[in-house]
Amino acid sequence: MKLNSLDLFSGIGGLSLGLKEAGFDVLASIEIDEYAVKGYKLNHPDTIVYDEDIRNFDTDKIKKLLKDEPLHLLAGCPPCQGFSSIRRLNKKRSVKDDRNSLVLEFLRFVEELKPLTVMMENVPGLKDYYLFKKVFREIRKMGYNPKYNIINVRNYGIPQNRKRLVLVGSILGDVNIAEGQDIKVTVKDIIGKLPSPENSKDSAHKIIPKHTTKIQEMIRSIPKNGGSRKDVPEYTLECHKKPNIGFNDVYGRLRWDDYSTTITGGCLNPSKGRFLHPEEDRCISAREAALLQSFPIDYKFPVDIPKTKLALLIGNALPPKFSYAQASNIKKHILEKIG
Repeated sequence: MKLNSLDLFSGIGGLSLGLKEAGFDVLASIEIDEYAVKGYKLNHPDTIVYDEDIRNFDTDKIKKLLKDEPLHLLAGCPPCQGFSSIRRLNKKRSVKDDRNSLVLEFLRFVEELKPLTVMMENVPGLKDYYLFKKVFREIRKMGYNPKYNIINVRNYGIPQNRKRLVLVGSILGDVNIAEGQDIKVTVKDIIGKLPSPENSKDSAHKIIPKHTTKIQEMIRSIPKNGGSRKDVPEYTLECHKKPNIGFNDVYGRLRWDDYSTTITGGCLNPSKGRFLHPEEDRCISAREAALLQSFPIDYKFPVDIPKTKLALLIGNALPPKFSYAQASNIKKHILEKIG
C-alpha cells in the first residue's frame, strides 16, 4: 500500500529520511533555505522540492500531486528559534522572531489538505506559546484528537541528549507518540571507530574549525573524556564564571560512555558548547556531528558551503532515527485502520 506524505520545513532531510525508511512515500518537501535545499536534493532526488516561502505556497500544487489519493501523513518542523533555550538563555520568555508564527502555516496545510494523520516536532519551549495552543485547539476541532509531549531522543537509540516537543494526531482514531526503548547508545558506539579527520577520505569528516595558537593550547590542556574549560581556570573568562549564564559547557569535551550534549547549530564551534572530541584536541567534525544526530555514514552534505551554514543544517535537523520511530508508529496505526 502506498502511503503518501509531505515534509514541511524539510531542512536537509532528516525527517524525510525517517519517513522513507518507515515506508512512506515523501511526495514533496517545502524549504526556503538554499543550502538546505542543496543538501536535501543530494539525498532525496526522487522527492519534489519546492524551494519557496511556505507562506506564499499554494496547496493546490500538492493536491495535483496526490491525484485524488489521500495524504496519509503531514509532517513538519516549523522553525521556532525564538523558543530555543539557547536563544532565551533558559528564561521562560521567548525571543521575538518572525519565524515563530510559522506554526500557523502547519495549521493552514492541515486545514487545506486534510491529511489522515499529522506529526509536528519542535523545541520544548513552544508548548507555552499562544499560537501553538491555537494550532492544538484548531486541530482538535477538526477531529484529529491531537496529543503532545516533551520527550528526549536519547530514548530512541540516539546518542544525544535532545529534548523535543512532539505532536501527533489522526482523524482515523487515537494515535499515540511512539515510546522509546531502554537502550543506551553512547558517543563511543557511534564515532569511536572513526579515523582522525586527516586520515579520512570523507570530505564531511575533514570539516573541523581551525583555531588560534592560544585557543589550540587551551584545548590541549582540557582533560580528556569530559573535561571542560572550567578545569583550566587560567583560560576561563570572568563573564563565564557568573552563575546561571548558560555557558557552563563551552570548550567541553564529549564523554565516550555517555550521550552527547544537544547537537545545535553551533556544533562546529567549541565556543558554543560541549563539542570537543573526547580524546583528540579538536572540535568534532561535521560527519561526527551528523552521526550523533543519527544520520547514516553515507548521508551527503554540501561541503562547499560556509562552515557555519553547514553546522546549522546539521544542528537544526530532526534526527532521522527518531523520525523513523514516530513514522513507523503512525504507519502501523494507519494500516490498522484502513489497511
